[in-house]
Amino acid sequence: MYIVYMGAIPEGHFSNKLEEQHINMLREVVDGRFPRNALVRSYKRSFNGFAAYLTYQEQQKLASESILILWPQTTRSWDFMGFREDVPRNPTIESDIVIGVLDSGIWPESESFNDHGFGPVPKKWKGVCNGGQNFTCNKKLIGARFYASGSPDADSARDTIGHGTHTASTAAGNPIKDASFYGIAQGTARGGVPSARIAAYKVCFSEIGCRDSDILAAFDDAIADGVDIITISLGSRFAVEMKNDSISIGSLHAVEKGILTVHSAGNSGFIPGTVTSIAPWLLTVGASTTDRGIIDKVALGNGKTIVGKAINSFKMNGTEFPLVYGKDVTSNCSEKEAKLCFEGCLNRSLVTGKIILCDSEDGISEAIEAGALGIITKPGLAPDVSFIVPMPASALSTEGMELVQSYINSTNASKANISSSESIQNKDAPLVASFSSKGPNPIIPDILKPDITAPGVEILAAYSPVAPVTNFASDKRSVKYKILSGTSMACPHVAGAAAYVKSVHPDWSPSAIKSALMTTAWRMDPTKHKDAEFSYGAGHINPVNATNPGLVYETSKEDYTKMLCDIGYANEIVQKLFKDDKISCIEATKKDLNYPSMTIQVTEGAPLLVKFTRTVTNVGLANSTYTAEITKTSDCNITVEPNTLSFKEANEKQSFVVTVKGDLGMKSMISASLVWSDGVHFVRSPIVVY
Repeated sequence: MYIVYMGAIPEGHFSNKLEEQHINMLREVVDGRFPRNALVRSYKRSFNGFAAYLTYQEQQKLASESILILWPQTTRSWDFMGFREDVPRNPTIESDIVIGVLDSGIWPESESFNDHGFGPVPKKWKGVCNGGQNFTCNKKLIGARFYASGSPDADSARDTIGHGTHTASTAAGNPIKDASFYGIAQGTARGGVPSARIAAYKVCFSEIGCRDSDILAAFDDAIADGVDIITISLGSRFAVEMKNDSISIGSLHAVEKGILTVHSAGNSGFIPGTVTSIAPWLLTVGASTTDRGIIDKVALGNGKTIVGKAINSFKMNGTEFPLVYGKDVTSNCSEKEAKLCFEGCLNRSLVTGKIILCDSEDGISEAIEAGALGIITKPGLAPDVSFIVPMPASALSTEGMELVQSYINSTNASKANISSSESIQNKDAPLVASFSSKGPNPIIPDILKPDITAPGVEILAAYSPVAPVTNFASDKRSVKYKILSGTSMACPHVAGAAAYVKSVHPDWSPSAIKSALMTTAWRMDPTKHKDAEFSYGAGHINPVNATNPGLVYETSKEDYTKMLCDIGYANEIVQKLFKDDKISCIEATKKDLNYPSMTIQVTEGAPLLVKFTRTVTNVGLANSTYTAEITKTSDCNITVEPNTLSFKEANEKQSFVVTVKGDLGMKSMISASLVWSDGVHFVRSPIVVY
């Protein structure tokens, strides 16, 4: 299948005419087939294009410079951000906000989406409830659509995976008291804007995943339906050129219509340059911890207790149980393989009814198959994340594992117990999660990504009761609320915060809302994050302060066109994207995009002299004066000209230039920030040179 993207809809064109145009184009290239049979989907509401089954030769016939051909891509957190239930709100305006959730669908019967106390659906809403059989919307969940075919769950917008229900309730779910995962993380589960409405667009399916053709179709509908904010917690496994990326293209058309798209950064952050959400009009979100941690404990027969990481809902009936090591309960594997509890290594007769120690979390399935009562193991790639398994379990540090091994070797009758999980205070929070994808931006090096971080570790939210709790076939549990981790969980936190800002400032542009969230974010400690801004962007989200930022960086259509020209897009393609024949690719640089952060990649060893030009808009009081202050972690020289900005009126604009001089020396990056302050507001922008 190919996606044929043709840019914005020409003025005066109607949906039925566009579909006829798409069929006529196919008629010219398909061989021996009816063109309508080749057509999979027609994009005709918010932008122009179609998806079709084509051979390579047919695709070559169709390709032209102005058409882009794409391969398809086969609870506590809000309080921690200072965003309590009692923050000032305007429920009437908030109830007019519609958040579009592009994900795996939604479970409409969840209490998080009931419509008790909701008024009529906003008059601006143009969407539909096309959720499939036995699917009902209400005054809270006001819209639903699904797109794919060929998957068992493709006949409904109902969520059978759980992911979409979780993200939707995080963004805008109702407050639900005493929600928990089997008593763990118990409290009030709520979204950022509980009075807002939700529209669910199901683009991810159990067998076929999330396809570009469906994602573009969802953007096409969501924009035309009248959503205010889009949250999309999915993406490719690696960064894709914007012209070949359905999320970049869809969100560009959304921002043209005044709709901000919030996007997850990705979960491959164990190495730099892995962020996959790279377009400057996207608000890209990394994941961080909250002040609540979840632990369990392993009590050994020698009286020692070791703290571990797991979301363990099981209570072991008794005080002590036999404890064995994988290497001691095998009959057909080497000691090295048996320590890891490789598949087929464990002797069921020696394991059943006992707690087993395995040196790898990959041994969990084998332990279950062998009848183990519980498992003690090492954490996976992300040691800061507690896992869920269908048996008592605990993941220990290297030191903890050595203590258990030593104890087993010291006795012929080793015993242990694994406690159920409990919540503790995490005093180091917020810290960026180990899995959260990092910069630098692999496609546009002079645009800092991620933009911001938000809670994404061990988040409790609504879940689909038919979705599997774990990936283990033996786990038959069903839950209404589940704890998940990922940038997918961080993304709807920011979407909810963006919706809150929009409810206070309904007339603000997407870039103004984005700027407000970034420039008021809590500063994070670079000494605790080796990747500094490449891991946390502008910092950790602070929703309440974002409603009163003082100054904002507005990014215009002209800014985006200049940037696209600068990175090598042909003039004709840029014109097609915006449906504007007057666009001309003139000289500009990515660093001069009016962005709330300032980043540039420089040549190693070359003299350092960089200038950033920016313009801010006063959204605070008239007759206010802001003074610039630079904070930095290196010996470079950073100046601001002018270093004082005086505004006589609200919405007045002022420009300034930031100059960075010096030498990177032995350092790989300069990490600094500019703060504009009038004594009340503190408008902070990261400065990164690498």
